[in-house]
Amino acid sequence: MFTPHSFPVALLMVIISTICWGSWANTYKGVKNYRFELFYWDYAVGIFAISLVLALTMGSVHHGQHAFTVNLHLASRSDIVSALIGGAVFNLANLLLVAGIDMAGLAIAFPVSIGIALVVGVVLSYELQPKGNPLLLSLGVAFAVVAVILDGKAYAALADANRALSRKSIVVCVISGVLMGLWAPFVTRALTAGVPLTPYSTAVIFTLGALLSCFVFNVYVMRHPLNGAPVSFEGFFHASMADHLLGLAGGIVWGVGTVFNLVAASFTGVATSYAIGQASPMVAALWGVLAWHEFQNARPRAKVYLGLMFVFYVLGILSVARAHGAG
Repeated sequence: MFTPHSFPVALLMVIISTICWGSWANTYKGVKNYRFELFYWDYAVGIFAISLVLALTMGSVHHGQHAFTVNLHLASRSDIVSALIGGAVFNLANLLLVAGIDMAGLAIAFPVSIGIALVVGVVLSYELQPKGNPLLLSLGVAFAVVAVILDGKAYAALADANRALSRKSIVVCVISGVLMGLWAPFVTRALTAGVPLTPYSTAVIFTLGALLSCFVFNVYVMRHPLNGAPVSFEGFFHASMADHLLGLAGGIVWGVGTVFNLVAASFTGVATSYAIGQASPMVAALWGVLAWHEFQNARPRAKVYLGLMFVFYVLGILSVARAHGAG
């Protein structure tokens, strides 16, 4: 099993994780007339498939008790259940996040949802695995809260540019953020309690939980959508190959980021790797602003708020990164 043996290597893996987590949603922005409820089936298959591939390769480099298949056999059943639950919680959160992107755009949905998730996930994960300096971690979380507030102000100012302010979209993003932060403690438990799962085994069970829960959560959202009319499976089979491939690609990109984040956590601790990885809203917002022109007609005030949001996210991530060395 490959794991980092120095902080620079672990940090590089987390940076790659951040880029992946902040970039996968571009695949949804690229589809044509393909409802996100249908896109999500391809995405869910993608995250599980890449997690399994990485577990059978990077997670099985050396034979022994830490090899993927052996670890699954030896691991505590409670840890496996914990990872499955974490995947289901993530899946519901991510469904709401994609709905938020559909309603509010990348530059808004990602910072609000993931900023809240950072606060919830770091605090609860640290309680289970206290690695890193708590004061610096707390400071980083505080900066993230400010960034979320600034992003909300940017959204309000954007509404002045002839775009309707949707309270529903913000509520969806907030609920997504709370749930998104709740999956990290389940993963922390799977990695640390009893006879723990390895990061690769955790990723496979976690993404399997996400895929299986689609048959509950996604089916419900298809029948009772948050935005637009109900959608049937017929649209899935009529979608183009390009749309299906984009959905799979989105899942693969997110899955790579998740595996790398969990593997890095074996060195840094979950709270630290999760927190640094949650700089992904900066990546997503950059895509939203530069590639998708979501703030093209916004007033200067909205752009000032957005710029300050970036500043506070950077301060938050720097504080969390320093927390590891000072712990």
